[in-house]
Amino acid sequence: MILLSACATAHSEPPVQAPVLICPRVVEYSDEFLNRAADAVQALPADSPIVVLLSDFGEGRARARACHKATAQ
Repeated sequence: MILLSACATAHSEPPVQAPVLICPRVVEYSDEFLNRAADAVQALPADSPIVVLLSDFGEGRARARACHKATAQ
């Protein structure tokens, strides 16, 4: 019986399923909060490391929004 199973023509492994894409949550901020945040950033020195961190944070938020848009289609 074992010898016959070696001659099987059907593939015995399950089919590969498409990966599930999980997007990070995008927090929505009010216009008033964003205006206060913009005022706080403008008060920082131009060479503040916080400005760089905020730029990186903005890029991450843009990627998260693009992820949500791609999965909604």
